[in-house]
Amino acid sequence: QVQVVESGGGLVQAGGSLRLSCIASGLGIDDYAMGWFRQPPGKEREGLSCISASGIAYYYDDSVKGRFTISRDNTKNAMYLQMNSLKPEDTAMYYCALEPARHCGTGAPAYWGQGTQVTVSS
Repeated sequence: QVQVVESGGGLVQAGGSLRLSCIASGLGIDDYAMGWFRQPPGKEREGLSCISASGIAYYYDDSVKGRFTISRDNTKNAMYLQMNSLKPEDTAMYYCALEPARHCGTGAPAYWGQGTQVTVSS
């Protein structure tokens, strides 16, 4: 059974930092691109960043470019999101997902985590 679990969310003041982690079990992540998504209150879920299975290629939405950094460690079956210079508009539930191929953008995610809440106070 595949499980994807996010952690690291919390309450932080504007300008602060958080590091989210995503740990997968029940499969090896080596063959999957992985991405971070978020869903702000009352809004639709949006894609933030994606990293290829090899970790060589990665992409960011303009809203987080320059502030967030995605990374992965296939030996630990893990992916991370370092979030710096956080803003109140970053407040959302953050989700980790595995995409059904080695490269980003090849289809709807195959596996999702339950999410971790990030709240940024002004």
